Amino acid sequence: FAVLSKAGISTVPPSAITGDIGVSPISAAAITGFSLIKHSDETYSEAWQVTGKVYASDYTSPTPSEMTTAISDMETAYTNAAGRTTSTETDEQSYVDVKAGLIGGTTFTPGVYTWGTDILFDTDFTISGGLTDVFIFQTTGNVKAGSGAKIILEGGALPKNIVWQVAGFVEAGTTSHLEGIFLVKTFASFKTKATLNGQVFAQTAVTLDSTTITLARARIAGLERLPCCASVTSAGSSLRLAMRRPAGQSAAPQHTTWDADDFRL
Repeated sequence: FAVLSKAGISTVPPSAITGDIGVSPISAAAITGFSLIKHSDETYSEAWQVTGKVYASDYTSPTPSEMTTAISDMETAYTNAAGRTTSTETDEQSYVDVKAGLIGGTTFTPGVYTWGTDILFDTDFTISGGLTDVFIFQTTGNVKAGSGAKIILEGGALPKNIVWQVAGFVEAGTTSHLEGIFLVKTFASFKTKATLNGQVFAQTAVTLDSTTITLARARIAGLERLPCCASVTSAGSSLRLAMRRPAGQSAAPQHTTWDADDFRL
């Protein structure tokens, strides 16, 4: 999923989402502004603002059970990410309450960072690392991006390896740009023309306003968009993003796993 929510997804057109979106346990009535067109088998809908499929808990089986599983996986992943141990501080790098949450202008290297405050940036900041480096940003507060503020990736860092565990809400200001997978305890709000490379998993609602969201996940050769097949699970010290094979398809499940070493624990 590019966007998964328990309480609804709304858009002020034209938004552009590349990837599937879905809601559960709330019904499709909570997906507003998309002008949904239900498929003939009624297991999903399509929408001109979504390059992908739209799922809801009240669609035809097997969608309801698969959406219940997806939401459970989302909640498990949130808890798992929140429980990650903060990286050990060094003379060169702090990992706790960096800049008291005012992170504009900062460059982050791989590791697990923790804040007991909101994370705010009104100017750009940088996430720097290689193709396999992983970054976890944990906060007991909110994440707020000011108008026009951007997350910049350098050195090969990938949005699929950046995890945001947010106990409050996420607010992306007008024309701001975010990178990473956002596991959000409450809601996520994207203001006019805000953009995201990554995914949003919100335990309440997601609101969009001419927003562009591009799904960023493990690049798996030959992987097609499969209905209700994206999940985030935990197993011991690992977070796992999995693509589950739906009934009737012969392709084997595809997955990528982030283990403790990846998280620099």
